[in-house]
Amino acid sequence: MCRRSSRPAQCDLATASAAGPALTLQFLPKREDLYPVDEYAEPEKQLHRHVMYHAQPGDMIVVDARGDMTSGVFGEMMLTYFKGRGGVGVVVDGCLRDIGPAKRLGLGLWIRGATPNFHAQTNIVPVAVNVPVACGGTLVEPGDIVVADDDGAVVVPVKLAPALLAVAQEHAEWEEFSRIRLAEGGDMRLYYPLSDEARPEYERWRAERGSA
Repeated sequence: MCRRSSRPAQCDLATASAAGPALTLQFLPKREDLYPVDEYAEPEKQLHRHVMYHAQPGDMIVVDARGDMTSGVFGEMMLTYFKGRGGVGVVVDGCLRDIGPAKRLGLGLWIRGATPNFHAQTNIVPVAVNVPVACGGTLVEPGDIVVADDDGAVVVPVKLAPALLAVAQEHAEWEEFSRIRLAEGGDMRLYYPLSDEARPEYERWRAERGSA
């Protein structure tokens, strides 16, 4: 099924929207004996880098950061790399750092907040890449389709994507028709939601614009 998080992430961009397959990153509580504290020591052991190595054009990164508000999962440099690989958005159940430069990259950012701390400086560490994760209380599997806009982020199981696309296209089309009629002063009882009485008019409108 399609599910919107019950704890929606906050979008820091004014008119952001993005959609694409999910690359996932999982964090767990920190144990310093199992993870390097120095961000620049043995960087290839730091798994938050590895999720970006898989990035293809159009991808979204989804991070289970446990809702932690003290650890910045990615900063400007790594987000710049992701953008250069063609990534389109990042959904983090937690924080980013370098938020000013991050916004200017033009990526969609759905996050809980910002912090100056780097990813493993405080309470959590990355432990797995491209595994099922929980983000905002919602299960996300690698390859799921993530659709995000100013209202938040939704995850769509990839096997349901074609059926959802058909339903969403129909819904978007009748809403476009209804929006036009409402802007013209049309009766909301007829046009929103689209009534059976108005449907023949809608079908003619679709046919005229080549949507039939």
